[in-house]
Amino acid sequence: YFSFIMRYSSLQFLDSYLESFDRTRRFAFGRGMKGLPSMRDIERMEEEFINVFFPGHAGIKDRVSLRQTVAIHLDDATNLLYNSVLLALEYENEEENNERLQELRTRDIVDKLCMSLPTIRQIIKLDAEAGFNGDPAAKGIHEVILCYPAVRAILMHRIANFLFKENVPLIPRMMNEAVHAKTGIDIHPGATIGESFFIDHGTGVVIGETTIIGNKVKLYQGVTLGALSFPKNACGMFLKDIKRHPTIEDRVTIYANSTILGDIVIGENSTIASNAWIKTSIPPNSRVMTAIPEITIKEKLPKGIQS
Repeated sequence: YFSFIMRYSSLQFLDSYLESFDRTRRFAFGRGMKGLPSMRDIERMEEEFINVFFPGHAGIKDRVSLRQTVAIHLDDATNLLYNSVLLALEYENEEENNERLQELRTRDIVDKLCMSLPTIRQIIKLDAEAGFNGDPAAKGIHEVILCYPAVRAILMHRIANFLFKENVPLIPRMMNEAVHAKTGIDIHPGATIGESFFIDHGTGVVIGETTIIGNKVKLYQGVTLGALSFPKNACGMFLKDIKRHPTIEDRVTIYANSTILGDIVIGENSTIASNAWIKTSIPPNSRVMTAIPEITIKEKLPKGIQS
């Protein structure tokens, strides 16, 4: 009886509910019966790419050759990527209704990424080595690859950044958010990051879209490279595609919980101490420190005794 009432109640309001889709603009809510890329597929794709870059680090059930291992994971990764990018392009170009054109563009994007994988892997190796060389607690490079969240976050950013530059809709941000959920590291796919980059610990790091990071830069947990303000046009809409995040030059170290805001430059070879709040450019070879807060220490009296 209860089930019948629920079905009747649902049917009674179904038509009025479906009318809300007709009144809703496409970019805000529904897609009708057409598919969108799946976050589950994006997460599976990330795991496959990790096995492509570091074969064996996720475990191998059967002893197979390096060639076979890479081929298997690369095939799975590129199939997932192809299907996801195709759905994203169809979403972005819904009015064109030219499936063949979208398929050709998708294939071109996937092929370009595959051709770039050797270069990306060389950079990822430098990132992992930077993590090992910069952390006395690391006992080996494989520990860094297996255990440090920054390796996953930076690896996926480099792929997402490639897709972002190819103007692939949705997928780069989905990759960013999937790895953000796992690592606590939030790197916008539009950020430009040089070689030998590492984030120690990593939780709470935020790197904005137009950030530019040079070579051999190291960040610690809680660092924010953000925007100071968001300019608007005459209609009151936020302006897109303008530089609004910091540029961090080569060999800069930024310690925990520092916040650097706006289109400013942190000069090369500089060190930013913990908890700094920076809104102006810093010249090269600088050491930025915050004032040590005054600490008051009082004797802890036994319970019930007033001081």
